[in-house]
Amino acid sequence: MKQFRQATIKDIARELGISASTVSRALKDHPDISPETKEAVRNVADRLDYQPNALALGLHNQHSRIIGIIIPEIQHDFFSSAISGITETARKAGYNVIICPSDESVEREKDNIRSLVSLRVEGILISITKETRDYTHFQKLMNRNMPVVFFDRPPEGFACDRCIIDDYAAAYTATEHLVSIGRKNIIHFAGPDNVRIGKDRRRGFVDCLKRHKLPITDETIYPCDTHDQAAQIIKKLIAEDKIPDAIFAVNDITAVSTVNELNKHGIRVPDRVAVVGFTNGMLSELSSPMLTTIDQNGLLIGQKACKLLLERIETHVLTPYQTAVVPTKLVVRGSTVAEKAE
Repeated sequence: MKQFRQATIKDIARELGISASTVSRALKDHPDISPETKEAVRNVADRLDYQPNALALGLHNQHSRIIGIIIPEIQHDFFSSAISGITETARKAGYNVIICPSDESVEREKDNIRSLVSLRVEGILISITKETRDYTHFQKLMNRNMPVVFFDRPPEGFACDRCIIDDYAAAYTATEHLVSIGRKNIIHFAGPDNVRIGKDRRRGFVDCLKRHKLPITDETIYPCDTHDQAAQIIKKLIAEDKIPDAIFAVNDITAVSTVNELNKHGIRVPDRVAVVGFTNGMLSELSSPMLTTIDQNGLLIGQKACKLLLERIETHVLTPYQTAVVPTKLVVRGSTVAEKAE
């Protein structure tokens, strides 16, 4: 099998019997090159499927026009939406994007940073992993004056540009909804406490229960932010006859797994247990019943985060770090309010 080889300026020059510098100037429409030569160069370039080396051109001009994205997981609805917002915004501004999943591994997160720096990206957008507790690798990156914007999951107590939602207020709203439909024994499937979003959503949940004087015990909050964890905890609660009348989950994956497991055991949602998730991706509408959830507005987060990064890249002005807060809303569906028959 022949190895892939991309046509070069030298290939075009060899075919036409002219110098590589003449080909280069013809491709750039230089006025010193005759129209006949320009046309001949373009014809051969088309036939050979010549593509300019964008990275080499960028390095020659000291601008790669490439930004990097580091995300914990690529298949999560929120991150898919955020990537769409980032790539759309970057493309309109003339930038290409390299996407690096960290797979919730801090070592892979560090490897991704090293790879992106070696590729001469002009800036990086990062959502940190669940494992990330030490921020030295971020500080080293910023010490090199690399523009960096954190989105969704910024490092806690770390000075940086960030694009986030108000997780506390959104979680409070979700819990308030459960209280408003008469639920009194509400539990929370919570994210990791070292990640800001997990901590803030937990606080919003707890403060809402306190305000309504509802019980908070050792069995009110369960560390649980994956499909498998949710299924196992629901099985345990059923076995111990401790099923609550409502569950607020830290994300839609956990919430949908909760609904599925309750359905398997004949526990009706929302009649017996109401469930609220957090994301509002495609998964929430595939649930049966469809999932009440917080719309995290991933597309807008991606757009705003990218615009913030591009401002840092293009202005070269040292200004105070910025925090962009994107609005959220509660989307009420059948997992909390019984759907009316048509």
